[in-house]
Amino acid sequence: MKPVALLQHDKTQRPGFLLDYLEEVGIEHRLICPEQGDSLPRDPRDFSGIVMLGSNRSVNEPLPWIHDELALAQAALRADIPLLGHCFGGQMIAKAMGARVSTNAWANIGWNHLQVTPAGRRLFGEQPVVAFNWHYDTFEIPAGAQRLLFGRHCLNKAFGMGKHLAFQCHFEVTEAIVREWCHESALELAHAAGPAAQSREEILRQLKTCLPQLHASARHIYRHWVASLPRPVVAHMRGGW
Repeated sequence: MKPVALLQHDKTQRPGFLLDYLEEVGIEHRLICPEQGDSLPRDPRDFSGIVMLGSNRSVNEPLPWIHDELALAQAALRADIPLLGHCFGGQMIAKAMGARVSTNAWANIGWNHLQVTPAGRRLFGEQPVVAFNWHYDTFEIPAGAQRLLFGRHCLNKAFGMGKHLAFQCHFEVTEAIVREWCHESALELAHAAGPAAQSREEILRQLKTCLPQLHASARHIYRHWVASLPRPVVAHMRGGW
């Protein structure tokens, strides 16, 4: 089986729980950091799937690596290589599918409960899903895709289309990652405003309760996505010489 490409855009927005899951189920990966100068794959078919992680950038910024990553996502869609996106990565998939990415009405930072759509019940069941958020932009649902999750202060929190899954939230975070984000972004959190922005204290107070619930949902997501990855064809010989 070909490895999975993990596109990491800065040192703090790591694959976290997703990497733990891939290693648990024995799927090889290749970590690629385009913003730090790593070359993006020329052909998405060199990988069984492509994961796009978060970033402090906007997918609408006119940066060469963002342009190249968008082209890679579009090539993966044409080649039917499964895509998985978290936050910035979800926005990149949406844009590659022709949907608009724009500023959300409110900053979404911290824990919240997302509602499951009928299309999302196969993946999540019917109960609200705990998610961790840190974003200012949001995506529209691309034509042909299905909304899977929605929130009170951000309507489009997840969509799926065929083998591809995109989330406007973070299911990959670990305790270390959440604490690191809160530490490195203390000034940002102090100035964040609006009904969907939590303080550093609120985020850390809910960490022990919310993280196990988030990881339970993440395991369902990653198991579902991994099942869509192409496997090598094994030839079986009948009879003998």
